[in-house]
Amino acid sequence: MATKILAAQNRLYKNAFVCKGCKHKMKLESSKILTGKARCRKCGKKDFRPVRKK
Repeated sequence: MATKILAAQNRLYKNAFVCKGCKHKMKLESSKILTGKARCRKCGKKDFRPVRKK
C-alpha cells in the first residue's frame, strides 16, 4: 500500500510548479526553472514556485 501512496505523491508533486503571476500549475523539469528557460503558458512570466503539499 505504501507504493500506491508514493506513486500518488510523485504524480501530484514531482516536477510540478505554480506560476507566481497567474497561479497556473505546470509540470516542468526543475533544471529549466532554475536556469530561467521556462515560461508560463498562460501569462508568459518566468517566476515559479513549487506546489505546496496539503
